Amino acid sequence: MSAFIKAVASIISHPIFTTTALAWLAAQALKMVIQYFRAGKLDWKLLVETGGMPSSHSSFVASLTLCVGMSAGWQSPAFMLALGFAIITMHDAAGLRMAAGRQAALLNQIVESLYEGRKAKPPRMKELLGHSPLQVISGALLGVAVALACYPLFCR
Repeated sequence: MSAFIKAVASIISHPIFTTTALAWLAAQALKMVIQYFRAGKLDWKLLVETGGMPSSHSSFVASLTLCVGMSAGWQSPAFMLALGFAIITMHDAAGLRMAAGRQAALLNQIVESLYEGRKAKPPRMKELLGHSPLQVISGALLGVAVALACYPLFCR
């Protein structure tokens, strides 16, 4: 068990993991701040929910990609793998997941009309699944900024 705990501790304390986790957390916290200014109340659920501005997925993978490039080199297989992972993740966030969110919204409307006037209401599907291109780009820029600011500090 001690070896497992040491392995987990070494992963959590790794500069790339720490930096990418901060990039994700920064995006999620920024969603809370934006929502606070829109609605006037703090919504703690936004720390773990998907969708919204900025994309935390994009922030995470952009930070990861930059950290791997700075660490392993820009021509390394690890950087190319991280870059491919980032491209697929961001494309998926703005494409497939956004389309799934639109479908969920349409299904919610259909089900709502079918249950109109009834006491029993089925649960609504989550509609905010994906991101607009602006949300993806904003998340990626945030991830790059966090990586540039934090990764060198953690590598000392």
